[in-house]
Amino acid sequence: MSDQMAEPDIVMDAIEVQAILPHRYPFLLVDRVVAFDSGRRAVGLKNVTVNDPYFQGHFPGRPVFPGVLIVEALAQLGGVLAIRSSSVEGSPIVYLTGIDKARFRKPVIPGDQIRLEVEVIKRRPPFWKMQGKAFVGNDLVCEAESTAMLQSEQTGSAEAETGHPNLEDHDVE
Repeated sequence: MSDQMAEPDIVMDAIEVQAILPHRYPFLLVDRVVAFDSGRRAVGLKNVTVNDPYFQGHFPGRPVFPGVLIVEALAQLGGVLAIRSSSVEGSPIVYLTGIDKARFRKPVIPGDQIRLEVEVIKRRPPFWKMQGKAFVGNDLVCEAESTAMLQSEQTGSAEAETGHPNLEDHDVE
């Protein structure tokens, strides 16, 4: 038996993630997608390095990965899940419309690898409600629920031809 841990299968590498999400450095927060179950669940990774730009001010001499960026990473992975699971024509884009029940359990520091897990709670096109959890090793470091709207960037039409709904009226409870 090897002392090295087995590398998880890569479903999507960073280049493939960039082909789906509009985010770019320093705001692209999903390095890999390692598991994907269309319309249900996705698992991704974010490698945290001391070279990330936010550590200069958060906090000098004691770097801590900002919790809000963990929530954003979960939302980005949720965007990958929604886009790859849908049939929106044109260039699909996901807009975050809400965050609920966000809790931060432990600090994340340079050198950590965050395992991001998102699972669909409910879907009512064009809206997706997901539960996200972030882990470092076996430790839960963050959890949150997010709601997002999927639409075509080119046409402005929402998923399943529902028109352009008001972002404030998106109860998918």
